[in-house]
Amino acid sequence: MPMRSCASDNVKLAESSKLQLNNRKDLIESIAKGFVGFAAAATALASICFDSPAFAESLTVAFPASRAPETMVEIFPLKSADAAYGKISGMLSTLGDPFTRIISPKKTHCRNVSNKGIYLQEYQSFRIGSDGNLQGVGLFISVEPRTGHLVVLSCVEDSPAARAGIHEGDELIEINGERLDGIDSEAAALKLRGRAGTSVTVKVHSGKDVGRESGIREVNIPRGYIKLSPISRTIIPHRTPDGHLTKTGYVKLSAFSQTAAADMANTIHELESEGAHSYILDLRNNPGGLVKAGLDVAQIWLDGDETLVNAVDREGHTLPINMVDGHAITHDPLVVLVNEGSASASEILAGALHDNGRAILVGHKTFGKGKIQSVTELHDGSALFVTVAKYLSPALHDIDHVGITPDVQCTTDMLSSPKESLLKNKSSVSSLEADSCIMVAEHELDVQESRGTAS
Repeated sequence: MPMRSCASDNVKLAESSKLQLNNRKDLIESIAKGFVGFAAAATALASICFDSPAFAESLTVAFPASRAPETMVEIFPLKSADAAYGKISGMLSTLGDPFTRIISPKKTHCRNVSNKGIYLQEYQSFRIGSDGNLQGVGLFISVEPRTGHLVVLSCVEDSPAARAGIHEGDELIEINGERLDGIDSEAAALKLRGRAGTSVTVKVHSGKDVGRESGIREVNIPRGYIKLSPISRTIIPHRTPDGHLTKTGYVKLSAFSQTAAADMANTIHELESEGAHSYILDLRNNPGGLVKAGLDVAQIWLDGDETLVNAVDREGHTLPINMVDGHAITHDPLVVLVNEGSASASEILAGALHDNGRAILVGHKTFGKGKIQSVTELHDGSALFVTVAKYLSPALHDIDHVGITPDVQCTTDMLSSPKESLLKNKSSVSSLEADSCIMVAEHELDVQESRGTAS
């Protein structure tokens, strides 16, 4: 079979992806096109050219040289598309990064077949249909870079996985009796997918019982319909130390989708109209998503021309990304909740609000995903994940493999009144009001009010 020429946009992209990040405008425009924050490290970009994925007989792979204008090309005799993708995956694996990979069309059709199963962590923010409806178990999964194990970052609230008792931090060991050693998150996602009404059996190792055999259990999870909504909100009545009853706006952001910023703005306007005087932004177990969405959400809370994040290219050049004449919707006191499930764009947002003095961070140290990755859909429907930059917080704190340590740990030990006493002061105790992290956040809001430090 004759092979189609590789003089395509893919090669142009390969030639232009030499990370000319010394141009801030190019970087910002690139982020605007949908880069995602993800823990990865890549130095090469592959371009695939063949007439039919089902009957490919040969493959051209082009890699841009890091400093030279020419492009290196190798031709491999291959008998199937699977062999082509396998060859490319093998080459990318030599980079030593589990998140640098190519995903075949079989794994990227979540957009066109949105009713199939669990969503891929890397692609979920902009490949899932705009209606946010899925059929699956409702898990965010990822390869833990330090161990190589498949772990649960979070569960969709009230999803089949959540109802089955799966928790963030749980390690996936088997799916339907098949060991997951060496299997990446995409392959695991494929095994978990299926129609609503079917079920999948998963063996998990509880993150709370590491090293104990009793922590391993087998769970049968029925697949079902899952409605993804990035934002949930409510008003929490709060009595201040001087006895006044106020309203705290609670906003839970579960993912950075394309609509996250618009949804957040609408939510803040609604809470303002309902009389909220302070805010708790909950980013716990938010695994990230679109970097641009994280930056846009930050601008809802900040004024002026503050630095939102610093991007560092592979040459080590640090490039601040600043707001332009920003106008915050509200200047009321703000606390941001984070934990070990807060990753990527969540860390960008938390860092932007914290380092600019806008918010106090409460909770536990974040996950530590400090690289920005572009996801490029190639002409055959496959997708290529490539790291384009590393990011630092506005105060130049490194996040990758380190995470962000909050100002206050999520414990009630530092409160002057015991938890039981605080709960008695509430007219009605909801699950939110009984959340110790939210109690600590309310305490920090009181401290901000008493010091007059609301920005």
